[in-house]
Amino acid sequence: MKYRVYLSADAENDLFEIWNYVAHNDSPQKADYLLQELESTCFTLEEFPDRGHVPPELDRVYVREYLEIHWKPYRIIYRIQDDSVFVHCVLDGRRNVQELLIERSIRVQ
Repeated sequence: MKYRVYLSADAENDLFEIWNYVAHNDSPQKADYLLQELESTCFTLEEFPDRGHVPPELDRVYVREYLEIHWKPYRIIYRIQDDSVFVHCVLDGRRNVQELLIERSIRVQ
């Protein structure tokens, strides 16, 4: 079964911020490559989206409906609903992910 993958506004904003940071601190070419790889990784969720695991920060607070996959050091956090996958965020794992997830979970619910 093939799933439809959707990027939330937050996920799209995350990708833009990542691109912008890399473009300004490294090069636009590296930013383009990174954006392409992250988007491609998100869309691999069309097949076998259940291969991800519950983010440990969410598991600790008993929120288990979200899963994540990695394109190191980035973490792609998503939710499966019926035949759709909703990517909620693409986060740099070197940041305080727990704080970011708590902030976003307040907005999502």
